[in-house]
Amino acid sequence: MKHLSFIFISFTLIFCAQLRAETILAVGDDEGALELAHWLYYTPAKNADNINSVQNLDSNQWQRLTPAYNNRIGVEAFWVKFSIYNSKEIPIDRILSLANPHIDLVYLYHGVRGKLIDKIVMGDSLPFTERPVINNHFIYPFQLEPDALHTFYLKIETEGSASLPLSLSSPKSFAKDIESSSLINGFQLGALTAIGLFSLFIAISSRSFSYSYYSGYVLSVTLLVATLHGFAFRFLWPQWPLLQKYMIPFLIPTAIFFALLFTEKVLQLKYHNLHMLRLCRYSGGLAVILALVTPFLNYALALYINIITVLIVTVLLMIMAVIQALKGHKLAKLYTLAWSGMLVGSFMTSAMYLGLIELPISHLTPLILGLLFEIVFMAAVLAIRYNDERKAKLKIQQEAVIQAQHARETREQALKVEAESNEKLEKMVQERTLELEIALRELNEANQKLTEQATIDSLTGVKNRAAFDKRLLAEGRLSRRQQTPMALLMLDIDRFKSINDNYGHLAGDQTLRLIAQTLKEKLKRPGDLVSRFGGEEFAIILPNTGEEGAVQVAEQIRQTICKLPISWKNHAIPLTISIGVSTEIINRELDPTKLLDQADKALYRAKNEGRNRVMVYTESL
Repeated sequence: MKHLSFIFISFTLIFCAQLRAETILAVGDDEGALELAHWLYYTPAKNADNINSVQNLDSNQWQRLTPAYNNRIGVEAFWVKFSIYNSKEIPIDRILSLANPHIDLVYLYHGVRGKLIDKIVMGDSLPFTERPVINNHFIYPFQLEPDALHTFYLKIETEGSASLPLSLSSPKSFAKDIESSSLINGFQLGALTAIGLFSLFIAISSRSFSYSYYSGYVLSVTLLVATLHGFAFRFLWPQWPLLQKYMIPFLIPTAIFFALLFTEKVLQLKYHNLHMLRLCRYSGGLAVILALVTPFLNYALALYINIITVLIVTVLLMIMAVIQALKGHKLAKLYTLAWSGMLVGSFMTSAMYLGLIELPISHLTPLILGLLFEIVFMAAVLAIRYNDERKAKLKIQQEAVIQAQHARETREQALKVEAESNEKLEKMVQERTLELEIALRELNEANQKLTEQATIDSLTGVKNRAAFDKRLLAEGRLSRRQQTPMALLMLDIDRFKSINDNYGHLAGDQTLRLIAQTLKEKLKRPGDLVSRFGGEEFAIILPNTGEEGAVQVAEQIRQTICKLPISWKNHAIPLTISIGVSTEIINRELDPTKLLDQADKALYRAKNEGRNRVMVYTESL
């Protein structure tokens, strides 16, 4: 046959030395992978506690390693040895692989011609980065020298499964096998993760408890599978070996918890069987307790407890599903079919871990296959249930629409009768209401006119003295409460009497109106107030304005007034104004009046010093 996975010379070389005999594996230059189960010998660690004493053991203290001895949980520490002989005349590169990622500690000793040449320590109780080769399995690469007997001693210490799937491969064959197994495991984990996340998104969008529990179940199972294969330790917590020990005893009851809640929802036990509902919830509570307690127990004991719990819960849920299926529950029939795969897989895996049966496959293979079968069918069950619920909701909505239509027709008929009886009364009420609204509108307009007339200066159109006094007190209280500066400007038209004397009072009135309009245009902020204070005087309130800002506004007003093109009967009227400015933060109730007095004093000083200027109040005035 061409391209055999591993062409080896399998014959028995009897080496008689010191009355010891063992079967030696002779290998050639081939590319296959060979399981070493037939060449393994073991002895309990209590017979020898170190490598020197192990090497000196008699042959009768070594026995062939059979699955009945070590394919169990909680086996005491033991030694394993095997010998390999290179029958070729050239060195051969080989890789020794131990495909059980949950061995706590592996002490590997490599001897050539009876002399130790290498020693390494591996195990999942050590950080992942300390492995000689970064791989989910425990890997030891070495070279077989020609015509040399290579002997390997492995001391195994583990609280979990002591299964030893040892194999010998060429580098090329090993890379090919690793690539194939990684592809298969990646597909499994990818499919589980996709189903779990898809269910989680549906749960979030639809707020469905069924999808929430299902996504929790699938995602916890996905993390459990990743932990069993060693991917979680490698990629999620490589520096925390203690977490690697705790995760399996925690994830198994967590998955059981979500499976129980999901079963409760899918089988609708709330409506069909209250006894089963209570049993599911009590079992879920027990699963939570196991998830919190078992990680802190002895690891072997925790695994035994979890395995037995899986068997009991699996049988329990299967019985529930069968009972509901016999009663005609459609989803229970599909659930029974889906759960049967999980039942068979979990029973086979548990029996292999407990040492009840021996099969030429990995312990996890039945469980993984059962999980995939169950999860796919459970997704179908959820899809069917979602479709049934959608149809039921649609039917209820249609019935509700019909009932609402009948109710609406009845109501419309009653309203029609009531409308006819009240039509005349409503017409009368509408007429009286219309008359009342017209009267109220007229009254409101009159009140608005009166209010406006009471606060507006009739000649200039700006606020009058009464409005100014009221606003001054209000802005003073606001300045006092917020501790913000307040500015007051007092303006007086220079030589206004000469305008009246030379051009007449109508020219004076026109001048006042033009100045008032200019002041309103210059004040941009809604809170600023311009008012006619009396005669040819105007007052301006500038809230939240300091001395610098007030002087700037006053100067702009003064310059603008000077440039106004005022004329009367083709005679230009020269016009200037004087402005007094006072700014202060109001601290007392009487300070607004004081501010007005200070602005008036500043105006008086501006008049005395030549007019057409802005004067700021100071203590020296």
